[in-house]
Amino acid sequence: MTRIGIVAEAPGETRVAATPTTVPKLVALGYDVVVEAGAGAASSFPDAAYVQAGAAVVDAATAWSSPVVLKVNAPAPAEIGRLADGATIVATLSPSLRPDLVASLATRGITAIALDAVPRISRAQSMDVLSSMANIAGYRAVVEAAHEFGRFFTGQVTAAGKVPPAKVLVAGAGVAGLAAIGAASSLGAIVRATDPRPEVADQVASIGGEYLPVVVPEEAQQVSADGYAKATSEAYDRRAAEIYSEQAADVDIIITTALIPGRQAPRLITAADVASMRPGSVIVDMAAAQGGNVEGSVAGERVVTANGVVILGYTDLPGRLPQQASQLFATNLVNLLKLLTPARNGVLALDFDDVVQRTVTVVRDGDVTWPPPPVQVSAAPAPAAERATAPAATPVAPKKSMSAAARTGLIVAGIAALFAVCAFAPPPLPQHFLVLTLAIVVGFYVIGHVAHALHTPLMSVTNAISGIIVVGAMVQITAPDLTVQILAAVAVLLASINIFGGFAVTRRMLAMFQKGETR
Repeated sequence: MTRIGIVAEAPGETRVAATPTTVPKLVALGYDVVVEAGAGAASSFPDAAYVQAGAAVVDAATAWSSPVVLKVNAPAPAEIGRLADGATIVATLSPSLRPDLVASLATRGITAIALDAVPRISRAQSMDVLSSMANIAGYRAVVEAAHEFGRFFTGQVTAAGKVPPAKVLVAGAGVAGLAAIGAASSLGAIVRATDPRPEVADQVASIGGEYLPVVVPEEAQQVSADGYAKATSEAYDRRAAEIYSEQAADVDIIITTALIPGRQAPRLITAADVASMRPGSVIVDMAAAQGGNVEGSVAGERVVTANGVVILGYTDLPGRLPQQASQLFATNLVNLLKLLTPARNGVLALDFDDVVQRTVTVVRDGDVTWPPPPVQVSAAPAPAAERATAPAATPVAPKKSMSAAARTGLIVAGIAALFAVCAFAPPPLPQHFLVLTLAIVVGFYVIGHVAHALHTPLMSVTNAISGIIVVGAMVQITAPDLTVQILAAVAVLLASINIFGGFAVTRRMLAMFQKGETR
């Protein structure tokens, strides 16, 4: 049984790589889990909670000497020396930005797995710590901005006067940007957003924001092959700079989230833009750790400009919600270890034929394996040249619509058949057949024009009709004719299924709009 060591983070980091909730899941994979004493204290996870969950609380040396070490942040040079020969370390390593760290890890047969290198493909979403932490960071950015802003976000009309709503600009509509848009919108602010990917406009609108398109002629696709936004063109940057300047002079709060993996953060807001903002305005630069999107921001610092604008360059936004951030981070880790431990026997088995495992592995047994082969994701279209050389698809014959003459002929034939039945069939068959025909026509037009949002009310109507069928069938079930009795019993059964099924579906649909746990 392989031992997993959960080590304490450096001072200032409040998160931890495993929680009392995820420890039993690691044990279920066959691992023996040890936690460094006090590792979860900053996240409000006491040592006793880990012991109760099935882990052993040990000293730092024992935790670091484990064959597998789980960590939130990359190890410091001194901490790399504490790893055992041939150990595996799993953490956020930023391999593109820190080649020196990768070289240091390629010692003594160490294997290094970078959590922040998970490819953006569907089956890897549950392991994507960048998305999990960005979601928390975007929300927390709005909280920090609201704290500094010192005014209502929502507009109000009171006896003492009218309070206008705050105006918020979010640069970038990725995971962090969408979280910020949703949080600011829910607080009542007027929220605007920019992004080089026009397809995010619907997502922005769905959570209460207004998408500001950057219109340039023949702008290239702004999604790279790995699913992240890529570097923009010069024409786009010029037009975007004009929009940022216009918005800076109008909005109260700016939140920037623009990052390109492996590169320095692009500069979006200039010193002139900051100078045009009103005193008391707030900027949250979420890319401060990678150079910053805002001129004048300092990583980890709060800066006040000469004109009274507050620029927040905090790099620990997820850590400001430590308990929840630790839980999401630890869950991502568990999902990755499930992939790396297919036999559930407590033994890591790296499979380089799997694109996820190959991509996240930075060093394997002392050999540097970074960068990995490029991963093509569905978010990025095939290159134009590749599309041009692809074989032409087999043409699909257009669907032929019915001609007016054929449609008229069918209507005439239907009328003639209805007339023949009514004229020659014995009573009461003509009356029943006429009612059936009218019911089909009316039902088709009524149901066909019902909006999707009204399906539940429609289901209530069909339940009422089914109730009428049940009553009528119960009256007929006592008829002396055996055939009538059988048909009536079948009608009662089918109509009852429709009624109870309708109630069940309606209940589930309504439960989707209820807060809290559905009982």
